[in-house]
Amino acid sequence: MNFDRIYLDNAATTPLRAEVAETMHAAGAQADYNPSSMHAEGRRARAVLDAARERLAALLGAARNEILFTSSGTEANNLALLGVARAGPRGAHVLAAASEHHSVLFVLDRLREEGFSTTVLPVGRDGCVDPSEFAAALRPETVLASVMYANNETGALGPVAELARIARARGVLLHSDAVQTPCWLPLDVNQLGVDLLSLSAHKFGGPKGVGLLYVRRGVPLASLLYGGGQEFGRRAGTPNVCAIAGMARALELAGVEREAKARAVGALRDRLEANISAAIPDVRINRAESRLPNISNVSFAGVESAALLVALDLAGVAVSAGSACTSGSLEPSHVLAALGLERRWLTGAVRFSLGTTS
Repeated sequence: MNFDRIYLDNAATTPLRAEVAETMHAAGAQADYNPSSMHAEGRRARAVLDAARERLAALLGAARNEILFTSSGTEANNLALLGVARAGPRGAHVLAAASEHHSVLFVLDRLREEGFSTTVLPVGRDGCVDPSEFAAALRPETVLASVMYANNETGALGPVAELARIARARGVLLHSDAVQTPCWLPLDVNQLGVDLLSLSAHKFGGPKGVGLLYVRRGVPLASLLYGGGQEFGRRAGTPNVCAIAGMARALELAGVEREAKARAVGALRDRLEANISAAIPDVRINRAESRLPNISNVSFAGVESAALLVALDLAGVAVSAGSACTSGSLEPSHVLAALGLERRWLTGAVRFSLGTTS
């Protein structure tokens, strides 16, 4: 670690944990083969893969055949929305919140091109979906709704369990992008009531290039990739067994440490916000009543986000203006715009996202 710098961009990615790297290295001796092969080497790799799947399923309260491995959270989100929509009737309706990640919102654009009907549901000033508005937006032809468990820019927590109850009563499937949550919030798919849930390993101390999609048993899902019959025939391609083993270890560690680290990091976040507010005039903390303990989104009036990022970087502090996937864009954050903020608060926004090694 470089102690000359302060890393406050953990919502973009977290450093690979040493324990996870050790797990991946150990798995390599057994898993550096194709787990679909029937020879002894392939069977050893399959054993590592199966053990990781069993562990991840147990940590999420799921069954092993409800866990599908993907290359990322983005792929998991794409598979959830495109997979469910394409498995149903053409022209069906899909709903998502306006503050979702682009890997959800851009999929809605694609679905419209394919003849599906879509709705982007507005959020309140706190960034959350109103359950009554959610219920009113559901239609007889709605097949899927997608609402984040926690927003990647503001940390706002969606009322996912309540929305899941509403959706289920109407015969609608609910997907939740939970990519930001494993280090900070309990993750039990049965308590949340979701039908699909996306995770990405590098957001909780695991390796990049691997994620998962939980798909409740019986949910129809069309494949996006064609080739072999991997992942129960739902996602073709040889899996990265070592990375998957690392993801399982990372999620295990996150669960063990979650409660204590959420308290400690939340206190640091509150201290950071108090010091910023006391030292700098004309700032706005873009916070929801319920939010992740590690994310602080702060708007500075009269300055551009890009200038702030450069100045902080030169001072040894790594932050971002929002989603890492759009950090090169000069456009204001679509998440903050969805909150209805005045433009002066949109153009000077910075996301500080703390981690356990910040």
